[in-house]
Amino acid sequence: MRTPKALVITGNGINTERESAHACRLAGMEADIAHMALIFSGEVQLKDYNFLYFPGGFLDGDDLGSAKAGAVRFKYGKVVKEGSKARFEDELLGLVERGGLVLGVCNGFQLMVKMGLLPFMEGKLKQSVSLSHNDSGRFEDRWVYLAVEPDSPCVFTRGAENLYYPVRHGEGKFIPSSNETLSAIEAQKLVPVRYTTPKGEITSEYPWNPNGSVNAIAGLCDPTGRLFGLMPHPEAFVHRTQHPRWTREDLPEEGLGLILYKNAAEYIRQS
Repeated sequence: MRTPKALVITGNGINTERESAHACRLAGMEADIAHMALIFSGEVQLKDYNFLYFPGGFLDGDDLGSAKAGAVRFKYGKVVKEGSKARFEDELLGLVERGGLVLGVCNGFQLMVKMGLLPFMEGKLKQSVSLSHNDSGRFEDRWVYLAVEPDSPCVFTRGAENLYYPVRHGEGKFIPSSNETLSAIEAQKLVPVRYTTPKGEITSEYPWNPNGSVNAIAGLCDPTGRLFGLMPHPEAFVHRTQHPRWTREDLPEEGLGLILYKNAAEYIRQS
């Protein structure tokens, strides 16, 4: 059985790395937090990990749009490897080819789609969807209800049903590049989570769909299910005391966010 080893990226405006690493550790993983500069210098290498985590924040101050500048850096940047330089893109694809997992939350999800790492239907880094400004025209900080697609290949959402997580974003509206792209995503069941009403009905209505996402899409995976990104924050609900009504409701000790990390750890152990 493999030991789940998570690498949580930080730096340049990322601000949820500690909560993210804590969630990984609660799920039984080893988790290291590393500034992206250490990755590009070669001091920290992706080959030593089987789970790469892009947390939330405001990468590069959202210059050029959320995570766009970061996507250019990660896709075309060079990393030091064995005395020479290699493209980070190749190192990332190497991790994916080895069966590794990648998770992007909020700003990390924005980074993954703009890098072309999701939905990754063609097996190469090519952007085909985006996350744009919320229909409300403002930053949304609220808790949302999510329905899980049971037939999705997503490794992270296995066994989950209805979820309840907070969102904190200004650019979370999911938009495909074309109707053909959207049809392909839907046909392959690459939408693990969608926004719903409190009654569990998939919705485009505000505020339950906080940003106006097409088809109420709150997250996306690749065809293998090993690459996953979502706008809501699972790391922000790993314990009952993080729930907004924890003093008024009888809740289990474990928060609903932890299931994603436990699924990831179990998949790595068994693969």
